[in-house]
Amino acid sequence: MQSQPTDPSDFANPNFVRTDAAHPSETSAHPSEMLLNEPTIFSSQFIDCMEMNADAQTVAQYLDVHQDWFHRCAHPMHVESIGQNSYALTIGHFGAFGYDVEPKVGLDLLPQQEGIYRIETVPVPGEVPLGYEVDFQAALELVEHPSQFDPAAKMTQVQWQLDLKVAIQFPRFIHALPDSLIQKTGDRILRQVVRQVSRRLTHKVQEDFHSSRHLSLPKRSRRKLL
Repeated sequence: MQSQPTDPSDFANPNFVRTDAAHPSETSAHPSEMLLNEPTIFSSQFIDCMEMNADAQTVAQYLDVHQDWFHRCAHPMHVESIGQNSYALTIGHFGAFGYDVEPKVGLDLLPQQEGIYRIETVPVPGEVPLGYEVDFQAALELVEHPSQFDPAAKMTQVQWQLDLKVAIQFPRFIHALPDSLIQKTGDRILRQVVRQVSRRLTHKVQEDFHSSRHLSLPKRSRRKLL
């Protein structure tokens, strides 16, 4: 049997999942007995911008019909429709030190209001509480401007900001680690996950929009993680 790593840096590796009985007295207990009542809060902010080679009205017409593009652009993440404008999105497996979680979040893609789109967290029907809660709040704004290559043509920047908070009730043995280590590495993992998912989804939406309109794809815009 392969030995299990014990370096605290493993906690920052989203691919490291350990489900062995490293703490038999804890892992054999009922899940509700393993969790502490007080959750640990992790947070991240992300600012992104993607360029579209079209006027704002054309971009809005595409974004408005998210039923046509959200499923395929979110792939390989698993997506389920749970309402007219809402989806359950499964991010993937993450974990360390014997704690494993497969985050799933319900997202409501609200209709635009004066060129601004909002995405908010909604409950996933029938979902059993698994010791974590996600608060996802995003705002997208369409900003039209002249093309730098053709002043007669229009381009649109889709500017958006995400405020994300995740509250996790860790198993008791996780709190044997220093609180500062848990907080620091948890925040770092959250930033890594947001960065990875955001880059992939943003690029797929750009590709899907431009290919569906037979337009050339602009250069990838700069991203900033706060």
